[in-house]
Parts: sequence; structure tokens; C-alpha cells
Amino acid sequence: MVQTIRIEAAARERAGKGAARATRRGGSVPAVIYGAKQEATLLSLDPRDVMKELHKGGWQSHLYEVAVAGGATERCLMRDVQFHPVSDQPIHVDFQRLAAGQRIRVRVPVVLLGEDVSPGIKAGGVANLVRRDLEVMADPDNVPERFELDISAAEIGDTIRWSAVKDQQGAVPTLDRDFVVLTVAPPTVAEAEVVIAAPAPAPDAGKGGKGAKGAAKPAAPAAKKK
Repeated sequence: MVQTIRIEAAARERAGKGAARATRRGGSVPAVIYGAKQEATLLSLDPRDVMKELHKGGWQSHLYEVAVAGGATERCLMRDVQFHPVSDQPIHVDFQRLAAGQRIRVRVPVVLLGEDVSPGIKAGGVANLVRRDLEVMADPDNVPERFELDISAAEIGDTIRWSAVKDQQGAVPTLDRDFVVLTVAPPTVAEAEVVIAAPAPAPDAGKGGKGAKGAAKPAAPAAKKK
């Protein structure tokens, strides 16, 4: 089951760019919770909490319980983070509120199993992971942390599709087909460097010759008949 992470937040009273700038000047990151046909909730977050989640990786597939001081605790997904163009620090966070029974769209990373024993890889093949994460619709209480792909029997030239993914946990891909996740490509062969030798110089003409000066002159044209 997907990990649920608790984040402490404070309520914001005003919306708009001016209010958001004031929140940032106060050392916090403005945020909003939207969705489930409810009014948006304005928040401010500790930037250390935001950076901690971003450094973990896979934050788009985590469930969050956002605890608003003096208010309710909301189950959410972190949908978007905006960054400052110069400092690269987070300047706004969007959360999506989850409704009861609602499937959610998430991206789940792919992890390879058996790569060290795969005959194709041992023969010099290359595991070409076409999709490093997979977008699926899933139950909020049963979102996979990762999708495992066993390639221990994969040979060079094999193609592995969504149907081979282990522990799908009821997740449904957003692509309506059995799409390719990984291929085992043949080894890359480096092209041999071809060196063309320079032609050898022409030998001198005879022992008594004078090199280039002693070369035979072209014959004079034949005299015209009268």
C-alpha cells in the first residue's frame, strides 16, 4: 500500500499574488487544496517540509494528510510544485483533495528485477526501459509504491509489456492497450576505424636518371601531311 505522509500547515485568509508574496516574505510557501467539488483551502507550508518531500522522489504517487492548524485534516495528492526561476526554491504547491471512492491518476516508478541474471544482459544486451514510470488510475488506499518488472529470463530481442508487470494491485493504465515497458536491445558494436595509407612516391627513373627532371617528355605531335 502507498505510504501516507502527514504535513502540518497553517491557514491563509487571502488569495491572490500579493497575499502569496507576503506569505513567502514571511518564510513560508503558499499552497492550495482543491477538488472534490469543495471550496479551495488556502494554506502556508514550512519550506523544509516541502523540500523533504521533493528530495524523497515519487512525491506524485504519495498520499498526504495535510493537517491545517485549527481546522480539518485533508487527504490529498501533491499535484504541482512551482519553483523560483533563479533560486530554484518552491514558491507554490497545489494539492488535489480526494473524494470517497474516487480513483486517482498517479505515476508509479518501474523497478527491474533479475537484471544480473538475465541471459540477454549477460550476453551483452542492453535493458532499454521505454517507460521509467507508468501512469495509472488507482484506488487511493491501494496505490503501488512501485511496479516490479522481472527480466531474469529475458533474451536479446525480447519485448516486455504491461501485462508482465508484477503486483498491479488493481491499477488500470491510462493507455488502453498492452503497451511496451522494456526491450532488450542487442549489444552496441563500435565501428572499426579505417586508416587509408598514403600512396608511395614513384621511384626515380633508372640509375642515371635525374629524378623529376629526367622524366620522359610527351611526344611531339605528328607533322601534318601536305
